[in-house]
Amino acid sequence: MSVLQRSVVCALSLSIACSPLSAQPSAAPSMGSSSSAELSPALERKLGEAIMVQGRRDPEYIGDPDMSQYLENMGRKLGAFAPGGAPQIEVFGVRNPEINAFAMPGGFIGVNTGLIVGSHSESEVAGVVAHEIAHVTQRHIARGLTQQRQSGHIALASIAAALLAALIPGSGQAAMGIAVFGQAAAIDRQLGFSREAEQEADRNGIEMLRKAGYDPNGMAIMFGRLAKASSLNEGRGGGAYASTHPLSLQRMSDMQNRIRQYGVAGAQNEDEYWFIRAKSRVLQALDPRALRQAHEQLEDEARAPTQREGPPPSVARRAAAWYGVSLAALARQDPAAASKALDQAQGLMGNSPYIELQRVDIELARRQVASALGLAQAAHKRWPQRRSFVLKIAQSQQMLGRDAEAVTFLKAQLKRWPTQEPELYKMLAISQDRLGDRVDSRQTMATYYEKLGALPSAFTQLQQARTISTDFYVQSQIDVRMRELSSRIAEDRKLLERFRS
Repeated sequence: MSVLQRSVVCALSLSIACSPLSAQPSAAPSMGSSSSAELSPALERKLGEAIMVQGRRDPEYIGDPDMSQYLENMGRKLGAFAPGGAPQIEVFGVRNPEINAFAMPGGFIGVNTGLIVGSHSESEVAGVVAHEIAHVTQRHIARGLTQQRQSGHIALASIAAALLAALIPGSGQAAMGIAVFGQAAAIDRQLGFSREAEQEADRNGIEMLRKAGYDPNGMAIMFGRLAKASSLNEGRGGGAYASTHPLSLQRMSDMQNRIRQYGVAGAQNEDEYWFIRAKSRVLQALDPRALRQAHEQLEDEARAPTQREGPPPSVARRAAAWYGVSLAALARQDPAAASKALDQAQGLMGNSPYIELQRVDIELARRQVASALGLAQAAHKRWPQRRSFVLKIAQSQQMLGRDAEAVTFLKAQLKRWPTQEPELYKMLAISQDRLGDRVDSRQTMATYYEKLGALPSAFTQLQQARTISTDFYVQSQIDVRMRELSSRIAEDRKLLERFRS
């Protein structure tokens, strides 16, 4: 809704695509085949993937690996208990201070930083995510889109037209693909879930919360706060989530009665929640004034021994606040102040991957790259499941000119995470190119674009690799990949033509 509630119409600069290793995605992913014009679960997923190809280019999209892993884990944890089973859920962050969240076709759920910052517990954030997952699993979005098509609404047809334009490799019409979020905004405004659909999402969301170990009260508390914000900000653009998910007294009463039946004790916040909340506050501060305000708020929270309401802040919350102060200082290009604040955080809570990652970033800001590499490697051994440290190791190796090491390291990591972090393919391609492996670098870059769903960009990289190579065997392998991509692009065009009509 935040991203989907405005028309985002941008121009895709074709000059950017001139560099083989910096060309930008310009297409939808493979939509697969369909036996009917109805929005089946598989087709709904592919439509969501198509929108996300362009969504990842939105300045508000957060690609931060820590934020991504945190929200991915929350979505996976909740989705595992969805009634009837959940499709693939992808929860991502949106850099926007508005208290909002939204679900797109196919299980893509955006969470505004404003929602995280405005929460007081992890269960409150999980409550909103669970509600959105329920909209997906109960097929409310798919039904609404199908009804729109049958009633003559043109939003879905407009999306299909925009994505068709993006499927033309090298065409100036690829710029139209960026407008897809504007069309998605029109769909979102038209859906308007019914009262029954909202109550069904509440019921299923509460069940997911309970089974996943969150406090079900989190949903009622957060929705009550959202409704209050909507009332206070009426006419001033506030309370976006409550305005699109109206909270009636009957709905609130039903929610509270269901929660009381469980009699579940409040769940404890994970330490990671406080660090993500502090990071969110800094990420959404897009200008010097907002950054200064975030710094002051975080410092007050870090220093406050007690709160006006509720229990005293936990050690993790205060440590996370100091971590946020450090993030804000580094964003202002003051590594000395960032280091001083981080020392405060470490004094309270020494065993945190967030603190160690910030230490790496401070060293990089000081241009102490060898030191940063050592810190990242040590942290990677302690927290091997953290993709952020993998990225920092490779970045440091490349900055030190150790591309051969970077290639070996990145290939090993891609065996562990072949799909979760496409950026690893891009980094590998850069090091391969520096080492003179021009054919391999372009094939790797093609894989990067393919993982993003930008099939024409992937095809272009393979064309370049095919032209550069003089090895018949390698050329034959590339030909096979190019034929597969051509077939997938043709299938996409055929399917989208049906939805455009």
